[in-house]
Amino acid sequence: MLGVWSLLLFWGLATPCQGLLETVGTLARIDKDELGKAIQNSLVGGPILQNVLGTVTSVNQGLLGSGGLLGGGGLLSYGGVFGVVEELSGLKIEELTLPKVSLKLLPGFGVQLNLHTKVGLHGSGPLGGILQLEAEVNVSSRVALGVSARGTPILILKRCSTLLGHISLLSGLLPPPLFGVVEQTLFKVLPELLCPVVDSVLGVVNELLGAVLCLVPLGALGSVEFTLATLPLISNQYIELDINPIVKSVAGDIIDFPKPPKPIKVPPKDDHTSQVTVPLYLFNTVFGLLQTNGALDLDITPELVPSNVPLTTTDLAALVPEALRKLPPGQQLLLSLRVKEAPAVTLQNKKATVSIPADIHVLFYLRKGPEALFELNGVMTLNAQLAPSATKLHLSLSLERLSVKLASSFTHAFDASRLEEWLSDVVRVAYVPKLNVNLDVGIPLPKVLNVNFANAALEIIENAVVLTVAS
Repeated sequence: MLGVWSLLLFWGLATPCQGLLETVGTLARIDKDELGKAIQNSLVGGPILQNVLGTVTSVNQGLLGSGGLLGGGGLLSYGGVFGVVEELSGLKIEELTLPKVSLKLLPGFGVQLNLHTKVGLHGSGPLGGILQLEAEVNVSSRVALGVSARGTPILILKRCSTLLGHISLLSGLLPPPLFGVVEQTLFKVLPELLCPVVDSVLGVVNELLGAVLCLVPLGALGSVEFTLATLPLISNQYIELDINPIVKSVAGDIIDFPKPPKPIKVPPKDDHTSQVTVPLYLFNTVFGLLQTNGALDLDITPELVPSNVPLTTTDLAALVPEALRKLPPGQQLLLSLRVKEAPAVTLQNKKATVSIPADIHVLFYLRKGPEALFELNGVMTLNAQLAPSATKLHLSLSLERLSVKLASSFTHAFDASRLEEWLSDVVRVAYVPKLNVNLDVGIPLPKVLNVNFANAALEIIENAVVLTVAS
């Protein structure tokens, strides 16, 4: 039977709320399997176990030999109770079986973590020859959740003790009296040798937890800073983190917009899955950052449109001849789109749409330069296709419809709706591709225990997008 390391983590005194999320935060629900994998990976991929072996060999120089605890003036060496122990030289921990990780979440309290392992000891026997022992160990630790100076969650080891299990003699000879001495010695020594393993594991996991609080650049537009809104919460299946995204411009100004009036109803999480809920607020704020940086503005010239999309005064006059028939024919047009208000994103009924209000100035070129014809107030409604990657949620927009009204004209007034089909063609080929390039910054996702949401199932609910990935 394998030994057990029992690790108790105090995460908080409350359990997750009943599927409600405040309208600002990004909600991450991390399945217990992900915590188990993070701990297992810290043992497999890092030097934690090897470092413990190196410490034993270089510092102790054998547990029971001349440089060990029982030799050369040690506890039971010559002059002690059992002088014969001097003959048991150089006994060291040479192997530490890779622990098998299992854990149980305790709602409103913490985590019961079990690490199953065996310890292999090698040395010279009192009767000559090689001595090999294998010991089962049960290490019990208590770890409290604190807050670091950076404001990140941190796990702190408060208490650690060991319970020695069965000891097997694999090779060599060891008289029964000495067997008892070895057992007593290991009981005293193993906490000092194996509890640092727990500390090292916590150090790795703390780095992963600390990555939640990070600054994610948004290209030349600004950045998103993730901070914890509350302490972590626990159910019997997952750890819940309420993460507050703070969007800032390049100058460091916080970009903030009105919040939806109602909390988001987060759907339940299935077992063995992890879930991130991205709120509507973050979408609106990122689009607001694009708007304040002028990334939604564009001057559309004939060079930006293909030849099959007309952009001359002749084509324009044919659409509204009663108002524009006196225009000089064959002159190239310039469309200047200016977005002076933040776009509005709608997430509902499994659909994502973006509404962009724009002032559209229509000008034509003369030798002395562009001359204004008229100005339109327009609203572009675009469908958004969402696709997750490991670090962000990608958006790709396509124009659904464009509606315009005449704001002012240097000629005669006319029904601007007759221009909508033509303007829609221009916007599709010239404006939307440029908009999608600027949207390459995406909607950042928080980093939580290295969970990869690239292949996550995506669900659009009212005022939020939910990503779910199998553990």
